[in-house]
Amino acid sequence: SSQTPLFTMASTVPLEAQRAALLELIAKNPQAHLEHADHQEVRDKFAKLLQKYADTPGVDTNDVVFVIGQTVYGVTVVHPHELVSAKCIIDFGYMKQFMKDVFIAYGVTPDRAETCSEVLIEADRRGIDSHGLGRLKPIYCDRMDQGILWPDKPITVLKETDTTALVDGNLGLGLYIGPHCMQMAIDKSKKHGVGFVAVKNSTHYGIAGYYVTMATQAGCIGWTGTNARPSIAPTWGVEPMLGTNPLCFGIPSDDEFPFVIDCATSINQRGKIEKYAREGVDTPKGVVVDEFGVERTDTEGILKDMVLGKCALNPVGGAGDKTAGYKGYGWATTVELLSTAFQSGPFGEDVCGVDRATGAKKPMPLGHFFLAIDIEALCPLETFSENSGKLLRALRASKRSPLGPGRIFTAGEPEHNERVKRYAQGGMNVPQVLQHNMKDLRDKFPALKEKYPSFPFE
Repeated sequence: SSQTPLFTMASTVPLEAQRAALLELIAKNPQAHLEHADHQEVRDKFAKLLQKYADTPGVDTNDVVFVIGQTVYGVTVVHPHELVSAKCIIDFGYMKQFMKDVFIAYGVTPDRAETCSEVLIEADRRGIDSHGLGRLKPIYCDRMDQGILWPDKPITVLKETDTTALVDGNLGLGLYIGPHCMQMAIDKSKKHGVGFVAVKNSTHYGIAGYYVTMATQAGCIGWTGTNARPSIAPTWGVEPMLGTNPLCFGIPSDDEFPFVIDCATSINQRGKIEKYAREGVDTPKGVVVDEFGVERTDTEGILKDMVLGKCALNPVGGAGDKTAGYKGYGWATTVELLSTAFQSGPFGEDVCGVDRATGAKKPMPLGHFFLAIDIEALCPLETFSENSGKLLRALRASKRSPLGPGRIFTAGEPEHNERVKRYAQGGMNVPQVLQHNMKDLRDKFPALKEKYPSFPFE
């Protein structure tokens, strides 16, 4: 693997134009990654363009083009943020306050900023690092900067009954739209036994598990789902049509933690494939299908073709019907329907976030749904929780595989264990890339620079 020199001057070319040039170079030279003298010039050009892209302020350091550079072309760039201090443990209270202050700096009202930061920090408490601080800048702040979501839009109730509501989020932050709407569902369930709220024109709402835990804490069963940018191909199809659409349930228990199942309806997300690339291993067969219907396992080639739209993720169950991929396809479609049909909402290419003709960013109007069932409307909460706990403990105590990790888990338990572990260590790890993001956000706003003259890692 070669390493390019660190450029001292960042490129003045806009980020989108630089990224487009890199993708065009990949598309026009499909064999350039092969070790052949004829391709060396292309590889050298790619390396230089990639380093300039890495040096440009505001670049998403998690962009898949860097993974392609390293795993396909053997190019390792040096990000300026890699020169800062190593990761460290930071208290959850400090991190939540920082995120709240960032949202306020962007124009989010203090009460909504409190809610947004709570949703994000809860992901970090549970060990779901992909949806906490790691999402603050690239998913929320950068999109506000790009003008494709807004910091403080009203939440409009379009239609309402005693047990239902249809709500318009007006492309505000899903992080405050989601809690508001789940609370509506809970309040309705407490009066009438059940509450259901459908949402249109929202945006990314963080971990789905946050919302069903709101329900379990209120003595309810919770259910939520959301659509997302197209990634999953239908069974026997090859085109990305459905989001990785999580389907999430929360059920109270007398354990220390509720039963919370929060997972995508695809086998893997792209981040897992990037992990395979870093480990130098093949992608398991059945996870990805390409435009020719081939179940691909070549991790580096998959990453390259996903950027070009030539690969799609398979639903839970895999490709075809041998391992019942149609089940995951059906669940992904169910979430998509409940996120678009009530709402007359967009799907597929209309929520991809990019204008394919120009490459410009565009809004991603997402739909969500929230259901709460008040347990006391059917039986005493204590009885329900005891019954749930009895079953869950029986599962965990059942006969274990001699080839397994030595114990059986139930949904929600690993996140509970991680929470306990992280509180015991004094907070969360903040790796270098997120340290860099924090510094970028601080330096953007004078009020943040004044409040945070130095971070714990500086």
